[in-house]
Amino acid sequence: MLLKNVMLKIKGRQTSTEGEENVIELITEGKLYNKNGSYYLVYDETEISGMEGSTTTLKIQGHKISMKRFGNNTSSLIFEKGQRHITEYMTAYGDMTLEVVTDKVDVNISETGKGNIDLSYRLNLSENIESNNHLTIDIM
Repeated sequence: MLLKNVMLKIKGRQTSTEGEENVIELITEGKLYNKNGSYYLVYDETEISGMEGSTTTLKIQGHKISMKRFGNNTSSLIFEKGQRHITEYMTAYGDMTLEVVTDKVDVNISETGKGNIDLSYRLNLSENIESNNHLTIDIM
């Protein structure tokens, strides 16, 4: 298991069904390691993402990504192209049902631990709020 300190450039774009767009960009330190054929990427959320006090772990298995957040916001999302995954999203304001439908999962991580992740997905929150999302993570 190789543990490596990395810099991450994370850009998230969320577009509501009404066309309202919200973009978040942050650069943060993280850790990347390989265990049992899967990559793990771990980083702390910041005030910019609105999830300060939470730690995010991505488990990358080929073209399937599991995202777990622990802390002030606790969630577990699975991104798998063409698949629909339903999970509980726990916040300080209460728990909600979250549905994730993934359109695109591109993972390109080299042996040196550099590369990028590109995700496109739809989120449905408690069957009321729907958004289209695009997340890119550059590993430097």
